[in-house]
Amino acid sequence: MTTSFPMNAGDGLYSYSKNSHLQKEIIDGAKEMVRDAIIRKLDIKTILSSSNTLRITELGCSVGPNTFSSMQHIVEALKDKYLYQDQVIKSTNNIPEFQIFFNDHVTNDFNALFRSLPIDRSYYAFGAPGSFHDRLFPSRSIHFAHSASAIHWLSKIPKDLLDKKSPAWNKGLIHYVGASNIEVVNAYVAQFEKDMEMFFKARAEEIVPGGMMVFISPFSCYIRLMGFFGSSLMDLVNEGKLDESLVDSFNLPMYFPSPQDMTKVVEKNGCFSIEMMELRYTKSKLVDEVDAKTLMINLRASLEGLLINHFGSKIAEEACARTILKSEEISAWMKVNYEKPSIIFAALKRK
Repeated sequence: MTTSFPMNAGDGLYSYSKNSHLQKEIIDGAKEMVRDAIIRKLDIKTILSSSNTLRITELGCSVGPNTFSSMQHIVEALKDKYLYQDQVIKSTNNIPEFQIFFNDHVTNDFNALFRSLPIDRSYYAFGAPGSFHDRLFPSRSIHFAHSASAIHWLSKIPKDLLDKKSPAWNKGLIHYVGASNIEVVNAYVAQFEKDMEMFFKARAEEIVPGGMMVFISPFSCYIRLMGFFGSSLMDLVNEGKLDESLVDSFNLPMYFPSPQDMTKVVEKNGCFSIEMMELRYTKSKLVDEVDAKTLMINLRASLEGLLINHFGSKIAEEACARTILKSEEISAWMKVNYEKPSIIFAALKRK
């Protein structure tokens, strides 16, 4: 990516590692779909024709613990597929070895990640720092790629959002949700498509023929809640505590794709077949019990780094605190407006 968007990844009260329950629910809700894709769609015999090592990458790993749960689940599914492929039980003496490459931005706290590695893991762990919109691995070296709650992050803010002369100038808002003009949405879509063009071009080089790539991404219902952070910033503007131009120049670098968006970028690339793609509603304790305070604390862990970078720590702290205090208002909104489809799941195979 051209710009780094750090989250609050440390060990504090609002750290990502302690407040990623929402992301965990997204991952857990898709585990059976991931396993099903591996069991039904992946031909391990073909992709292991010249090696007995399966190389897996987690794209956008953050600092754990969710990434470790995902990787262990994938390793177990791949073992089962290997042992029972063709309905013939193979000897456990020749089970493939597993290399897992944990990828995220160079600003990610890889020290925290590797300090937390499970002691009983059944794979060899490596770091792969860098943007997943660029090449990360040698040609035809990866057998399975996985990404959860990551591909909605854009490489940069669409520049038209910051241009006062542009019809896409996003005055007073921090995202496309709530924008009154379609140009704002179009600017986000255009940036997403550019990013995915680079992403798929890179993965097409890196993944072996027959290899698989799986995405699990939050659907647009989640982004609607982030507008409450924007309203807290505007409250500070109205109270004279924050210059409005600072809000006008801040936009969240996220686009939550639909199945149609994903189909379009996959087909444009032409190197992958869509094996599975669906919207899925995953039952959420945070949402179904309307625990707005916990939900917003989870979102704060993802957004606070962005807010600090742009507004400074004092304003970021106050905006986040004010948003969490709106939990009653947010709960009422959620009961009326919350959408059911909560994740998009896609399994692709390298042609």
